[in-house]
Amino acid sequence: MREAPVTLPTHLVFSDVDETLIRCKSMFDFLDFHYGRTYGRHGTERAREVRETLTALSAGGTPREHANRVYYRAWSGESAHLVAASGAEWFKRRSAADSFYVPATRDALLRHRADGAAVVLVSGSFPAILDPIAADIGAAHLVCSLPEVRDGVLTGELVGEPVIGEEKRAAVRRLLSAHPHIDAADCHAYGDHVSDLPMLTEVGHPVVVGDRELAGRLPGGLFLTSDDGTLPAGA
Repeated sequence: MREAPVTLPTHLVFSDVDETLIRCKSMFDFLDFHYGRTYGRHGTERAREVRETLTALSAGGTPREHANRVYYRAWSGESAHLVAASGAEWFKRRSAADSFYVPATRDALLRHRADGAAVVLVSGSFPAILDPIAADIGAAHLVCSLPEVRDGVLTGELVGEPVIGEEKRAAVRRLLSAHPHIDAADCHAYGDHVSDLPMLTEVGHPVVVGDRELAGRLPGGLFLTSDDGTLPAGA
């Protein structure tokens, strides 16, 4: 039997997730969801304590990479299977609301896919949260922080580095290296935060979502409103 020819993507499109593709901060929202749903009042209190700790670290100038690791330590001892099941249920409930996705970003990614692009989600979040989103969007690749699992249980540590800042740049370069027929100048990237700049500056078509000031730091980039408008960065 003759195999069908492999269709190579025409270009790559990289997208952050939290407050770029979806409106919420998924890691905090899912923390509340899982712990409250699993452990009731005590779980809700535990999630609140973790959020307060992370907020204090951020206010004190702690690097996001370190705060990311502190977040994952809160998952120590949780069943990887149950956390994944919670992630699927979280996505089912949250995505039922029209307010879950940033419409402009979601529509843009779907258009890119229709034009032959491979969509890559790049996030400091983790698979329990991101797998359902990636499947729904039709992402070809997911690059994210990977919690360590031993004997089916989350250890609270990560495998490798959290996918934040310079790790996002490294992710772009790895994917481009794996697709030598694609020129970075033809690729797109979407982000909403200064920590996305390393990713945004690696491609020819950077798009900033919701932060006009950040967009102004990218000559030739686009500014995407959190509703449905795409404008030149200086508009």
